[in-house]
Amino acid sequence: MKTTYHSHGKLLLTGEYAVLDGALSLGLPCKYGQGLTLHTAASPGLRWTSLDHEQNVWFETTISPIELAEGISKPSATSTTRETLLNILREAQKLHPGFLKDATGYDVTTQLEFPREWGLGSSSTLLNNVAQWAGINPYSLLWNAFGGSGYDIACAQEHRPLLYQLKNSRPIVESVVFDPPFKEQLYFVYLNKKQNSREGIANYRSKTFDHASLVDAISKITEAVVLCTELKEFEILLLEHEQLLAKTLELPRIQDQLFPDYTGCIKSLGAWGGDFILATGDAATKGYFEKKGFPTVLSYTDIVL
Repeated sequence: MKTTYHSHGKLLLTGEYAVLDGALSLGLPCKYGQGLTLHTAASPGLRWTSLDHEQNVWFETTISPIELAEGISKPSATSTTRETLLNILREAQKLHPGFLKDATGYDVTTQLEFPREWGLGSSSTLLNNVAQWAGINPYSLLWNAFGGSGYDIACAQEHRPLLYQLKNSRPIVESVVFDPPFKEQLYFVYLNKKQNSREGIANYRSKTFDHASLVDAISKITEAVVLCTELKEFEILLLEHEQLLAKTLELPRIQDQLFPDYTGCIKSLGAWGGDFILATGDAATKGYFEKKGFPTVLSYTDIVL
């Protein structure tokens, strides 16, 4: 028997960090994601193979039923890939006690559709695929295994832009029409390093500020961004968002830090300091960033569903 699951990668256009406190945020599911394929096997346990976007094996392991029955420990910054995978599977078993408890064995293959270092959701797409396999709530699996806001799980499941908000610790997801007339002037630039989102969240949590005011301000920006039809207005909103987070995080904006001579507007996406940025621009944008040493420049239509 063969079974296949698939989940979309993610970009968070508005609401980074503040989404954790309930800010209304705009998530963009990506064309690139991750698949998970199961083949039943004659012997119990799992034979796990992970392929990158070029079909190369980047991780493989065998997991026995006895290992799955052992205790759970939260993953840390030093956890190995195998330890993290075991934690996800054990947490899935807690949510569905019958999961992987029978004599059925599986050959499991995961297939990334984007480079691992891009930070488009290699973990969240895996979590969502495992949750589909186990028949459990993916948000519960995320929060039990890692924590986080959950917007990446929403993006993993959706096929169009979405508004995401935590209300009373419950995820509220609403599909929206976000198809700005200036989308041909939007570019996503990879900053050549994957940012540790847990470290970024820890830094955010360490700051003292008026959480309610930030949540309200970011939510209003998100609402305006969704309705925006003019590029100049969009850039003003992005700048306001950047300035709010720069003040909160006590960090310089990435445009001031790395691209002060850029004539368009630049906004960080996700954890500040790495992964992707959004840049407004034109036909010269790709050349500008390439000369700066950032060759991965994707158009809006290249990456967004």
